[in-house]
Amino acid sequence: MKDRHGLLSAPIGRVLLNMSLPNLIGIMTILGFSLADTFFISQLGTEALAAISFTFPVTLIISSIAIGIGAGVSTNLGRLIGSGNAPRAKVFLHDALLLTFILIASLSALGSIFIKPLFSLLGANDTSLPLIHDYMVYWYVGAPLLVLLMVGNQGLRSTGDTRSPAMIMALAAIINLILDPLLIFGIGPFPRLEIQGAAIATLFSWLVALSLSGYLLIIKRRMLERAVFDIDRMRANWSKLAHIAQPAALMNLINPLANAVIMAMLAHIDHSAVAAFGAGTRLESVLLIVVMALSSSLMPFIAQNLGAGQTQRAKQALLLSLKFIFVFQTLLYIPLAFFAQPLAHLFSTDPQVLEWLSFYILVLPCAYGPLGIVIIFATALNAYHRPMSSLVINLCRLVLLMLPLAALGSYIDGVKGLLLALPITNLLMGIACYYLAQRICEPTKVTTADAI
Repeated sequence: MKDRHGLLSAPIGRVLLNMSLPNLIGIMTILGFSLADTFFISQLGTEALAAISFTFPVTLIISSIAIGIGAGVSTNLGRLIGSGNAPRAKVFLHDALLLTFILIASLSALGSIFIKPLFSLLGANDTSLPLIHDYMVYWYVGAPLLVLLMVGNQGLRSTGDTRSPAMIMALAAIINLILDPLLIFGIGPFPRLEIQGAAIATLFSWLVALSLSGYLLIIKRRMLERAVFDIDRMRANWSKLAHIAQPAALMNLINPLANAVIMAMLAHIDHSAVAAFGAGTRLESVLLIVVMALSSSLMPFIAQNLGAGQTQRAKQALLLSLKFIFVFQTLLYIPLAFFAQPLAHLFSTDPQVLEWLSFYILVLPCAYGPLGIVIIFATALNAYHRPMSSLVINLCRLVLLMLPLAALGSYIDGVKGLLLALPITNLLMGIACYYLAQRICEPTKVTTADAI
């Protein structure tokens, strides 16, 4: 298993490219779930689009927990594999997946009980709440499947295999894309379930994807084996996982929580702005797919090289990634500036929603280059076993800069002033993160032994 995909020896640029291309496809298909739901649900009207927009912070919270656990799995497995401890990696993955299921199943049960009070707190009105309930009841049922799928795929990626997870998610996206219109609009023999049909389609696609991921992990690759029940071993592995996963999960939780606060601010100004912001965040995810693909590849690359003692190679990969993503995202903004209004028309025909969404597309992507630097650097810090530093960076970006500037902007110029605060924040933090990346090094107290 060691260096099967060249992470420790092949040219850096070529390895990252080979890993990132399948990641790109995989992330595009994951985003396809959200975009397909958003597009088809938008055909039901502005209220349905606003309802699905209100669900984004909650669904992002669960996904962020999965990303945090996945970061812990990827970092620890990468170091184990890089140091030649593949058998211990199998046991670690078993214990990590067990903890994942227990945690997400518990959160989903609580979430399904408190749907109405939670979304009322977020600002949903009496028209949106029944629609939100119809969607979230089924989404909560599928949440444990989604998170197990995401963490299991991170286990595959930790070996350098990004192709298999991409193929799994591509199949799931195709299933979701086919079922969405059938169940939402009641085409042919299928009942018209509207927003509820979108949730059921997604649930079924997650079930298929998880089955395929489990087949690869357990049967084909033998990366996961049933381990004997040993509470001391499980606690030790959970502690190693939590060292990375807790700060990483908190870091990712801050983003949807900040979005929820911004959405609440918008709801007090103009309800149409909520629908525009929800559609804009989905579009933003598409525009940042290269950033996400590269950061997902960079974490196991850095972890394996640090596990093998190749610290300079890990740092070279980080700096190369930061330079590439800044240039790429800056060039990507040029066509967006010319096609802001046509893109907005894909999501709504409401004049007020179109105005806010067009403005969103025009101003926010201009700082996606600096934002990409922040995302990649924060991800790399987890591989360096500096998860608290990663958390602090995100706290500074969102709590100290973004939210105060958004409040000030909304006071000065309403919706437009609030939205302008977001790219200003990303620009300032991008500059700071690039400066810090040039000075990063492996903590002297972290060795292969104690890191795992």
